[in-house]
Amino acid sequence: MNQENKKKQHTLVVVKPDGLKKSLTGNILTRLSETKLRIIGSKVVKVSKELAERHYAHLKNHPYFDEIIKYLQGEPYGKEYRRVLAFVYEGEGAIEKVRQLAGKTNPEEADPTSIRGQYGRITTKGTYENVIHCSANEEESEKEIKLWFEPDEIVEEIFPTEEVEIKDSKKLIWK
Repeated sequence: MNQENKKKQHTLVVVKPDGLKKSLTGNILTRLSETKLRIIGSKVVKVSKELAERHYAHLKNHPYFDEIIKYLQGEPYGKEYRRVLAFVYEGEGAIEKVRQLAGKTNPEEADPTSIRGQYGRITTKGTYENVIHCSANEEESEKEIKLWFEPDEIVEEIFPTEEVEIKDSKKLIWK
């Protein structure tokens, strides 16, 4: 194992709508537990179009951009699956460990023993239904974690924070 893999890292993992529809959450979490990494943040997220577009901004100029946005929002799966499970994992070599278990992005090229190789497929429209997202590198990991999670949704401070006062903002609260 090289020096970078031994370093404590953080990575975003998202169980996508197709993973939820296929009831794979338990299987995926069991597989991820093999890494011996710690979960330090988790939540169920109803993915807005804005969040999906920001997450996949690097694919904006590809012809499949609109399809992948709809996919992450869960549109093809009906109302009950318009959500994802998002996690922050922490530990030595977290990014590489999770990516190894997840397998290649294209389910047909992924090792058959990987999560994507076992559970993924390519739709007739060419969308990779690969059930899971995981950060590719440290830079992407930090960007994605900050996109998907607020600092107080993670049990440990992993990036520098500051306290600010926000006026004239609206927030949904319990009645």
